[in-house]
Amino acid sequence: MASMLTRVYRLFMVLLLLGAGVLLDQTGMLQYMADPYELVYVLALARQHVAMVAVAILLATILGVGVGIVFTRAGMKKYAGLVMYIVGLGQTIPSLAVLAIVMSFMGIGFRPAIFALFIYSVLPIARNTLAGINAVPNWLLDAAKGMGMNNRQILWHVELPNAMQVMLTGFRISLVICIGTAALAFLIGAGGLGEQIFMGIDLMRTDKLLAGAIPTILLALLADYLCEFLGLVLVPKGLRLQERA
Repeated sequence: MASMLTRVYRLFMVLLLLGAGVLLDQTGMLQYMADPYELVYVLALARQHVAMVAVAILLATILGVGVGIVFTRAGMKKYAGLVMYIVGLGQTIPSLAVLAIVMSFMGIGFRPAIFALFIYSVLPIARNTLAGINAVPNWLLDAAKGMGMNNRQILWHVELPNAMQVMLTGFRISLVICIGTAALAFLIGAGGLGEQIFMGIDLMRTDKLLAGAIPTILLALLADYLCEFLGLVLVPKGLRLQERA
């Protein structure tokens, strides 16, 4: 049964790739990307896009994990709900409105775009860090204390490893959201693949539009795959086997 499903999946992927190739050829994107000057231009925009996402997600991870850890400590748990509400305010506002608000006091360019993406990405990381650490069973913590571990050792050797899978889920959500939202950064002069998308819309050129949209999609898929690989590195093998069982 498993081999049959694998064959069906492979056949579906082959047909999907063939259909995508035909579609791209009909829309003129393949001819557009065959131009070496346009290819270099799209790659430069992709580098800008990746740079924005990398800086924003790094800052969001530092703050999100820090907040999640601090507000799972015994004396700070009572403030966790209020802090999560404050951190989550960025995602209650539409992404275009966040960009507009940030642009109003930071101007246009790379830095305001990173700040807006940072605000929009921090909530899933903070919330999942909080939820993952709080979900660690009490008997594990009691066992660690019984072994003579102090609070720092319990955090690093018990709480974080057991919460890592949940934390990575929040990181993955933030990363994919950040990649998609970064396409809007063109509207405040930060460049990125959104430049191709919006220029394609303005000029009614499907080839330019797809030259921005498809690399953005591929970046999101690549990011999702890399998060799976990251899980293999960061989540202890014993916990992965336990989840499969």
